[in-house]
Amino acid sequence: MIVVTGATGNVGRPLVAALAERRAGEVVAVSRSAAPQPAGVRHQVADLADPQSLRSAFEGAEALFLHDGGAGGQAQRAAGILASAKAAGVRRVVLLSSLGVVTRPDSPSHGGVMRATEEAVRASGLDWTVLRPGAFASNAFAWAESVRTRRTIEAPFGDVGLPLVDPADIAEVAAVALCEDGHAGQAYELTGPGLSAPREQAAVFGELLGEPVEFVEQTEEQARAQLLRLMPEPVVDTTLAILGAPTPAEQRISPDVEKLLGRPARPFADWARRNLPAFR
Repeated sequence: MIVVTGATGNVGRPLVAALAERRAGEVVAVSRSAAPQPAGVRHQVADLADPQSLRSAFEGAEALFLHDGGAGGQAQRAAGILASAKAAGVRRVVLLSSLGVVTRPDSPSHGGVMRATEEAVRASGLDWTVLRPGAFASNAFAWAESVRTRRTIEAPFGDVGLPLVDPADIAEVAAVALCEDGHAGQAYELTGPGLSAPREQAAVFGELLGEPVEFVEQTEEQARAQLLRLMPEPVVDTTLAILGAPTPAEQRISPDVEKLLGRPARPFADWARRNLPAFR
């Protein structure tokens, strides 16, 4: 039996579907609220801040996908979840971490948070695998309303590209690590197959929609003001640094998705095509 936390998120949802398609035994999808699941998948409402609420989900489980959203106190919370899982007989854990552990290890809002959680996973006594994705293609959902209503995308640093990773690829890699042997003690960096800049992403949506999508380049100050309405200032500072002046490590194309899945990572256009209804 496999337990998937964060089962309604951008990675958890396709992971549950991938495990169901694999017929990987019983799958328990855990989230804070009820949500439809594929046939044969059991859903359980639980609060990851309360590891005791996961007890019944862990009964009979052998593997755990751990994603607890990056909230404050994350490492301590992860340690409690892992202890509860181990006590129930779970032997394998796959952690959704972040490339920031490698590229921005001292940033308290990025790599520093997940580095402590990785340490908790390594200290758990379980067979562990760590997934370190870079920027998600699904971040483009932030533009859905402006594309639908105005056929416009506003973003800073229009020609700076990052190797955006499709959450569906992360999910498929997670399924491999959960179901197959040979991945214990490994940390995989997950990226897309090439650099994708905001101006190019606007052009992709225009082609898919069959009409132009205008790209409007924000100043860094405009972007900062917008992001501050959504994120704490330290997170905004690091986010803008990554978007505007990514390090070579943040722009590196990792081979790990192709190595694990036996096919190239999906490009941004594939993600946009599958999610086009949100932008129509």
